[in-house]
Amino acid sequence: MHDMRPEDVRGEWREYYWRYFDGTSRRLLITDEETRFPTGELIVSQTDVAGIITMCNEAFVHMSGFSREEIMGAPHSILRHPDMPKAAFADLWTTIEMGKRWSGYVKNLRRDGGFYWVYATVIPKIVDGAVVGHTSVRREPSRDKVDELAAVYATMRAEEGR
Repeated sequence: MHDMRPEDVRGEWREYYWRYFDGTSRRLLITDEETRFPTGELIVSQTDVAGIITMCNEAFVHMSGFSREEIMGAPHSILRHPDMPKAAFADLWTTIEMGKRWSGYVKNLRRDGGFYWVYATVIPKIVDGAVVGHTSVRREPSRDKVDELAAVYATMRAEEGR
């Protein structure tokens, strides 16, 4: 994944160096600019078993701020916002690797350094008893739940030491 560039970021930003589960790292430029989820829309994407994006709808492209060319073939973790606790994604991966559906609230990072909240449901694609990919459908989150979970996630991150 490429480092974020100041010329692509909208507004004042904070810099993070983020290390991903696979050992790679990326420079993130984070703002406090929220893009609200469009009412009535669904964001849909599919990934392979490694989390590489293989399909996405136009709402996904729009909300991520990336072009379709940039997002296709990229790891879904390109949207990982540093405000999300590691435990949330550990739970997601443990659940879907067992072939079960996972749902939860996620704060995603946009290409421009901003963010957007979603209520996500991730469903494993199972062929001959093995997980071969995932489909994720995101919808507009409850604002009360976003406010509640933003505080919970901050506490979880503090406990993780970041």
